[in-house]
Amino acid sequence: MRTVDWHEGGVRLIDQRLLPNRLERPVFHDYAAVAQAITEMVVRGAPAIGATAAFGLALAGFQSQATDRLALLRDLEAAAALLRSARPTAVNLSWALNRLMRVAASEALETPDGVRQALLAEAQRLADEDVALNRRMGYNGAALVKDGDTILHHCNTGALATVDFGTALGVVFAVHEQGKRVHVLVDETRPRLQGARLTAWELAQKGISYELIADNAAGFFLQRGEVDLCLVGADRVAANGDVANKIGTYPLAVVAHENSVPFYCVAPTSTVDLALAEGALIPIEQRDPGEVLGLQFAGENVAPAGARARNPAFDVTPHRYLTAIVTENGVVRPPFLESLASVVRGAR
Repeated sequence: MRTVDWHEGGVRLIDQRLLPNRLERPVFHDYAAVAQAITEMVVRGAPAIGATAAFGLALAGFQSQATDRLALLRDLEAAAALLRSARPTAVNLSWALNRLMRVAASEALETPDGVRQALLAEAQRLADEDVALNRRMGYNGAALVKDGDTILHHCNTGALATVDFGTALGVVFAVHEQGKRVHVLVDETRPRLQGARLTAWELAQKGISYELIADNAAGFFLQRGEVDLCLVGADRVAANGDVANKIGTYPLAVVAHENSVPFYCVAPTSTVDLALAEGALIPIEQRDPGEVLGLQFAGENVAPAGARARNPAFDVTPHRYLTAIVTENGVVRPPFLESLASVVRGAR
């Protein structure tokens, strides 16, 4: 079961807001609804968002009533702009849209129907590639994990964050397939609890040993020497190796560094943005404060009436706290400015 696919003329997604209690797969037949689904986190995770945007743009092609190629291209450009604005931090979204727009602009495609079919084929190719490269990436990362290791994992980076298999959690799945015994400490990942809801669910499906911990308990286990390595994903990696990832990644990396615990980011080369020199230039999505203020305990709101909140979706971890970045083309180590450019050029 893929997180996103093309089904009966529309874009089918696993609604991740409902997990782990319900598994539902709505089908969207309007590209604007696909963009809204990305914004509302029906689908999330940088690779999954990229594939969803690709299928969304293909859907926009079929929705367009254009009867000539140039009119269709104008409609596609408008659709791409809307999809691009759905979430600003994950670079895979723009990467996927740019890839499909290059296909649409090919002069070899002479008719609107030719453009439409080419877009759908390219979106499917992108999705299939994601699955294959995730498995390569997972096995590249598995070489860093020993039998008996305890892994601290942040957010959700499994099959649900990609088309299938996963990035950082894909490393855990690859290790499990190799027969190594590992234990995963899964932090809750507030405020949307992707760790508690999604990562725990995926690990349970695979029969992999795990325990759920509060986000602010991570330092306790790192200081006591109970963690062998940390694995996280990324929504964007700058040219110098700075990593934008789910909020809470930066303090986890700092505490891991303080306690000499290896800290690995696992991300495909499509997540690397060589156009951005450093992490300070990465746009950080500011989400609805209601996600923080809506926390309840015993059926009642925790925050007092009238409370205000701030809710950045991501933070940036400086490259000096990273031990390495695992990609589908190998494990990249410092200095990242040279090594990242090399693996990205190799991929493209």
